This record gives sequence, structure tokens and C-alpha cells, in this order.
Amino acid sequence: MTFDSRAFRTALGCFPTGIAVMTAAGPESHIGITVNSFTSVSLDPPLVLWCIDRRSRRYSAFAEASGFTVSILGSGHKAVSSRLAGAGEHSLDGIDLTPTELGPPALADSLAVFECALESVQEAGDHAILIGRVLRFARHDGAGAPLVYFQGRYGALAQGEPPEGTPGRRITDESEN
Repeated sequence: MTFDSRAFRTALGCFPTGIAVMTAAGPESHIGITVNSFTSVSLDPPLVLWCIDRRSRRYSAFAEASGFTVSILGSGHKAVSSRLAGAGEHSLDGIDLTPTELGPPALADSLAVFECALESVQEAGDHAILIGRVLRFARHDGAGAPLVYFQGRYGALAQGEPPEGTPGRRITDESEN
């Protein structure tokens, strides 16, 4: 039996995912890439991961960077997400950005931002898994609904009421722990 890669990709599209933009220092300037493979790995130590196609022209810049910044996108970031998802465009020119202590900027008005030191790069098929240690993060309340991807299309989730309890810290630094 032949494995149908296209049908496999379509089936994977049934799982709705959030959208993030990763930024890093490129050879000439900061670069960005849209991903839907971002997830948490560990709370102690604070680790996150994301995946990148090893054939991407941006692969070397991210795999060799000392770190990267993760911007979690809101529904208002659809145009930026589309632009940085394409095979050719990777420049951050003309995008509303916010500086970070790590260096690679964050997208302005992101729902959350994570500044990460590159912990490891693991090859996995035609992709690589980049694991980052979170050094700092910020959550921006009131930034809107998250941008999601489902069955090959962008969408947004309605913003519900937060769960009961304390809102948590909004900005952290590893040295404060």
C-alpha cells in the first residue's frame, strides 16, 4: 500500500492550531517565519519547541542562531502571517515590531511574546525541531482573539472569560525565579 502524503496532510489539517511568528538574527538583518508547530515542552526548566523544514532558506539562520523570539499572533495579524509563511519573503521590513532584550524583535500587539535561547536542534524527517529555553515572556491582556489555522484556512476563536484565579505574572525574567 502506498502512503498518500497529500491525504495525510489534509487529515493533519483537522487539528486547529495557533499561529506564531519566530524571529531571529539573519545574515544581514532580522528575519521571520510563520509557524503553527509551536508548543510548550517543560515548565521546569521552561522549554518550548517549534519545527522548521530543513529545506527552507531560513533554516540555517534559525538553527545557527543563539536564540529566537516567539510572537503569538492575534486575529489582526493575518496579513503578516501570510507574508512570512511564503517561501520567498522573510524580511521584517515594514512590519510593526517591538524590541526585545534578546535582540530579535517581537511583533507589536502580539498576544504573548517569548524570548528564547536556543537549547537544541533535533533532526526529524524533513524538518528540524528547535527547542528553546524561555528567558523572558510577556502576556498582553486585551490584545484580542488568537489567530488559528484549520483545514488550510485562517480563522479566529472567540475570546471567552478567563478562568477563576489569579491572572499570573505578565512579565518574567529567569533571574527573578
